[in-house]
Amino acid sequence: MKRRVVVTGLGALTPLGKDVNSTWAALLEGRSGISRISRWDPSEMPTQIAAEIPTDWDVTEIIDAKEARRMDPYTQYAIWAADQAIKDADLDGNFDPDRTGVIIGTGVGGIGSFETQHKTFLERGVRRVSPFFITMMIADIAAGLISIRYNMKGPNYSTTSACASAGHAIGCSVEAIRYGRADVMVTGGAEAPIVQISIAGFCANRAMSTRNDEPERASRPFDSGRDGFVMGEGAGILVLEEYEHAKMRGAKIYAEVTGFGATADAYHITAPPEDGEGAYRVMSEALEDAGMTAGEIGYINAHGTSTPVGDTSECQAMERLFGKEPGPLVTSTKSSMGHLLGAAAAVEAIVAIKALNNGIVPPTLNLEDIDPGCAGVNHATKTTKADLSAVISNSFGFGGHNNSIIFRKMA
Repeated sequence: MKRRVVVTGLGALTPLGKDVNSTWAALLEGRSGISRISRWDPSEMPTQIAAEIPTDWDVTEIIDAKEARRMDPYTQYAIWAADQAIKDADLDGNFDPDRTGVIIGTGVGGIGSFETQHKTFLERGVRRVSPFFITMMIADIAAGLISIRYNMKGPNYSTTSACASAGHAIGCSVEAIRYGRADVMVTGGAEAPIVQISIAGFCANRAMSTRNDEPERASRPFDSGRDGFVMGEGAGILVLEEYEHAKMRGAKIYAEVTGFGATADAYHITAPPEDGEGAYRVMSEALEDAGMTAGEIGYINAHGTSTPVGDTSECQAMERLFGKEPGPLVTSTKSSMGHLLGAAAAVEAIVAIKALNNGIVPPTLNLEDIDPGCAGVNHATKTTKADLSAVISNSFGFGGHNNSIIFRKMA
């Protein structure tokens, strides 16, 4: 029998705020975290905009400065959000270390450290490369350092599936609890990709928006004028628990994780099939796993990256599964905070949980002229009140990786 899994803690660092509540408030207000890149002069690049984390964020509020210098920013982001989530769950010291694990997803890991140390290697030679380079760069280190920091000795690893990475981390954590390998899991994703080599690479494959003169209007999921995604950064972390474990210690419960699906497109390295076949199957699989029907879903936090092919593909899948309007409300919060790559699924899962708890759906910004291929779903273009009992969060990644997670309100 599958054990029940619930969410008891949330933490986030996003382009809209340093925590979950500030991010949520900004989403409901329809604010954008996208602006011209500030960390270097991006004038030579086709894309000169991104969604950077707040400038007043300071990791040394929770990590010693010397220790922080030995971490890539993506690890710092992960620890920041994990610290929030663990405190939110009132978990600090209140768990069995052997039954508590950490799984953190990331798409590009310490790519900033790789860029910096490669430059040092070329300009100053092998002896000047940092002895911490490898542990700053490798994708698993955020999970490892969180486990060390909080003495969590259960399942511990990273997941990497491009923009679906954090979703797979959450799914693996759900399964670890369901089947008895752990009672508590700290999970989610972190990404710090706003560095020159990363921006240059995505520019080269023409995946990003070049609407540089209108940063706040550049990310426009489902709109006929969309021209690519806008890169973001940050982290989202959830604390998951076995239901009886959470109830026994009197933990507050945000939602139950009832369904998880994972599929592959097996189609193309960067593009989904136009009919959204893989997205349709993954949402169907999540519903089957949850023992639910499509009619029980009230809101979908779509992957919705603002790319020409990706958005229509996902909408075709949603229309096929849920029918034409009025179906579940659909929004993409990437319109507000950009695409956090390997962290996106976790941050967006948190948004979906907040919507479920508050009965409010944040809007898709900049959706002014709906693409005909996206017209068959129920888009919310303004903050909308809704009576929600269950929600879906979708995430898809380069390579054809898909996952969907269903959260249900506790009775």
